[in-house]
Amino acid sequence: MSGSGMPRLMLLDTASLYFRAFYGVPDSIRRPDGTPVNAVRGLMDMIARLTTDYEATHLVACWDNDWRPQWRVDLIPSYKSHRVAEIVPNGPDVEVVPDPLEAQIPMIRRVLDLAGIAVVGVDDHEADDVVGTYASQAHIPTDVVTGDRDLFQLVDDDREVRIIYTARGMKNLEVVTDVVVVGKYRVLPQQYADFATLRGDASDGLPGVAGIGEKTAASLLGEHGSLEGLLEAAEDPDGGLSASIRAKLSAAADYLKVAPAVVNVVRDLKVPTLEQAGAELRPVTGDARTELEQLASDWNLGGSVKRLLDALDRVR
Repeated sequence: MSGSGMPRLMLLDTASLYFRAFYGVPDSIRRPDGTPVNAVRGLMDMIARLTTDYEATHLVACWDNDWRPQWRVDLIPSYKSHRVAEIVPNGPDVEVVPDPLEAQIPMIRRVLDLAGIAVVGVDDHEADDVVGTYASQAHIPTDVVTGDRDLFQLVDDDREVRIIYTARGMKNLEVVTDVVVVGKYRVLPQQYADFATLRGDASDGLPGVAGIGEKTAASLLGEHGSLEGLLEAAEDPDGGLSASIRAKLSAAADYLKVAPAVVNVVRDLKVPTLEQAGAELRPVTGDARTELEQLASDWNLGGSVKRLLDALDRVR
C-alpha cells in the first residue's frame, strides 16, 4: 500500500500525458532500429513519479477509443475539427498525431500491459468520459491527471476528487480543488461545463456565445446558477437580463441546445469495476518483470523501466 496506507485512485488522461511526454523528451532517444521511444520513456517516468508522489494505490490509464465521437460531431460539427488529419467513412476520424508518436503507441500499450496497469476505453467515447465515469462513481479519494481544462468539471472537494493539472509541465504540477477553480474562473466546478459552453473553447472547436467572454459568463452563472437557469431568465421579461445579453443568447439558441451534451463528460458508462479492471497497483513479478527489464535494453528505455518498477514495488 501507499505510505499513508489509505486507498487512493489515480485516473490518467493517457493521451494527454503521452503527447506531453513526446514533446517534452528529446526525440533523439531511439531504439536500435531508429524508432523514437521518447514518449514511452516519458510516460513511464510520469507514471512512476505521479503514483509515488500522490500515493496512488489504484491506477487506470483511461484510453481514447474514439477521440472525436461522431455523436458529438453530429451535435457540433466544429468539435475538434482542427485536429482531424483524415476523415474515415463509417469509422473514427484520424487525429493529427506525428508519425514518430504514432509508432510508439503500441509500445506504450505493451509496457502498460507488462506493468499490470489497467487500460480502459469505451467504444464511441473519449478518455474524458471514462475518467468522468470512474471519478463520479469512485468511493475512494481520486486524482485525475490531465492537461485539459475540460475535466475541471469533475473537481469535488466533498467527494475528494481533484485534478493534478499538467499544463505547465511536470515540474509545475498544480493540484486543482474547488478553491482553485473558483479562484481561476469565479465559478464552482459544477458550473464549469456551463461556463465553458458560454465562453467557448478554441482548443476543442467550441464556438461559445458570441460576445460573452469569461468574465460575463462567470457573472451570469453567479447570478443564475446554471445555463438552464440563465436560459429560463432569458425567456422571462422580468428575468433581470439586459437586452444585449438576451440578444446574444437568442442568436446562439441552436448551439446552446446541443452544447451541454458535448461539453459535459459522460458519467455513467458501463466500465469494469476497479477490481475487474485490475486497477490495484502491485509489484511486477515473474515473466512480466523479466520482459520489462529486457525491453529496457532492447528498446533503449534507459532508467525509465527501473523507475517504474521501483514505484510499483513500493505498494507491497
